[in-house]
Amino acid sequence: MDRQLNAGADAPHRHPIRRRVAWTGVLVVVVVAHLLATRELAESMSEFNAAQAMPKRIEVAYVRTIEPEAPAAVGAPVAPPPKPAPRAPRAPRPPRPAAVASAAEAAPAVVAEASAPAPAPAPVAAASEAEPASTAVASASSPASEATAAVAAASPASGVAGAPPFEWPASTRLSYVLTGNYRGDVNGTAQVEWIRVDDRYQVNLDLLIGPDFAPLITRRMTSEGRIAASGLVPARYDEDTHVVMRDRRRVTVVFEADAVVLANGQRRERIDGVQDTASQFIQLTYLFSTRPDLLRVGASVAFPLALPRAMDAYAYEVVETQTLQSPFGPLASYHLKPRPRPTRKANELTAELWIAPELRYLPVRIRIEQDAATFIDLMISGKPEIGEAAAAVSSPAKGKTP
Repeated sequence: MDRQLNAGADAPHRHPIRRRVAWTGVLVVVVVAHLLATRELAESMSEFNAAQAMPKRIEVAYVRTIEPEAPAAVGAPVAPPPKPAPRAPRAPRPPRPAAVASAAEAAPAVVAEASAPAPAPAPVAAASEAEPASTAVASASSPASEATAAVAAASPASGVAGAPPFEWPASTRLSYVLTGNYRGDVNGTAQVEWIRVDDRYQVNLDLLIGPDFAPLITRRMTSEGRIAASGLVPARYDEDTHVVMRDRRRVTVVFEADAVVLANGQRRERIDGVQDTASQFIQLTYLFSTRPDLLRVGASVAFPLALPRAMDAYAYEVVETQTLQSPFGPLASYHLKPRPRPTRKANELTAELWIAPELRYLPVRIRIEQDAATFIDLMISGKPEIGEAAAAVSSPAKGKTP
């Protein structure tokens, strides 16, 4: 009886111990699962951050400046030679035949091959049957077809007969002083940098608002891709914006072989000649260098433009000539304005350009505007610099260059 009473008295003490052991086991399982999930999430986030990282900037040593001078005539452009492909292994030498045919025996085969009639050339339509170029442009009904027709019309392949071919510089940097308005006057600096390594390119557009030691807003826009006979062929566009007291914002546009993937994930058909926010400035310089006849008041040049959240045909109209006052003297320039588009969104940015032929058709002034009360104005602050790239272009992290 005493044993039973003692056993009954000890029972309440044994059950809490079991419960504590059980809860401890559950807690251990939960902690281990949490650690595993945290590690997996950290690994996935590191992969995501690596994929979203800005392309590495190519280091350049700038050694001299460009002096204003009359533009030189250039011939048809030639794309830079690609990197040499690795030599294929030599095929094994075939065994020597036991007997070599004599010249008399080989002659009939050669004569028979030479006497065979050549294939007739494919029929070519007469010039009177071909559709005029003006009709082709006028019949284009969609923005994509309009842009394609405009690119074909503005093709730099003609050049100036007999003149040396256009050569892409290794690297060029333009520096600007920045003024504007964003809820009040803003000031800062900006740079546009063009870099080439073999047949690859990188364009960097950097904006800084506020003092250099403590900027309020910084933005870097980078375009990477390859150089073709038609100009720049973007493979990727990246944009990084940092505003004080706000999260950093990253944007990426990927150019695939047959599609353009916008920053919002939407896919658009890739059209020949398409440019991005940064590459368009250098593409215009290239077009005017190889086709100076396009840079005259009343003319226009158009190409498809892929913005982070939209893709459409863009056209710049040459509206006037204007002399700008720079730190190194007056500069004759052509003022280009974007043609109004019915599809433009409310907060979409537009850019006006001032192109100086005596500075190799580079943009010496750029005005980027959201509306009349929100804009920045970049004015060249010194002579353009020429340098040599010290590193190879990093391969795009996403997509492939066609």
